[in-house]
Amino acid sequence: MKIFYAAPSPFVRKCLVVAHELGLRERLELVPAAPHPVNRSAAIIAHNPLGKAPTLIGDDGTVIYDSRVICEYLNALGDGRLIPARGCARWQALVEQSLGDGIMDAAVLARYEATVRPESVRWSEWTAGQLDKVNCGLAEIERLAPNFAERVDVGTIAVGCALGYLDLRYASLKWREKCPGAAVWFERFGARDSMAATRPPLG
Repeated sequence: MKIFYAAPSPFVRKCLVVAHELGLRERLELVPAAPHPVNRSAAIIAHNPLGKAPTLIGDDGTVIYDSRVICEYLNALGDGRLIPARGCARWQALVEQSLGDGIMDAAVLARYEATVRPESVRWSEWTAGQLDKVNCGLAEIERLAPNFAERVDVGTIAVGCALGYLDLRYASLKWREKCPGAAVWFERFGARDSMAATRPPLG
């Protein structure tokens, strides 16, 4: 299998963590890519019209995107333990994935505003709105943190990757000061082999 990837992307990282946890990482060939909201990547578009990473190409040529679907695909190839099949545990994991993904999405959009949009047309109120989503999401993570315990599923992986992205791009938010319970949990979760192996370089 091949996966178009950009190291800083939290959505790519989520898929790679899932692959690590399922013992599938060695089956993934990483294809470096440069997804961009304006200067779109022709290499990715050839397989995914949205031009976004991650995009996975299966051994049989099947193209899978976005990160949620890739995680489902990998979970089905593996032992299926990262996405509970039914009941409350399933909806809990999927909702927490949505929470983590939403934080990542808002944070990435705010970064695009600051680094891609020309300074003369940046909209500070829009950026503030995106970062408010991040802060509201952090408050929910703090509320939920006691439920994470030792769980490893697509929900806790998404939340972990969201917090890791804030460390990478938004250290100024000092999220640990606002979320001490989540900080304690993340100290443990972030030390997992899958998280350590996928940690993007700072800078």
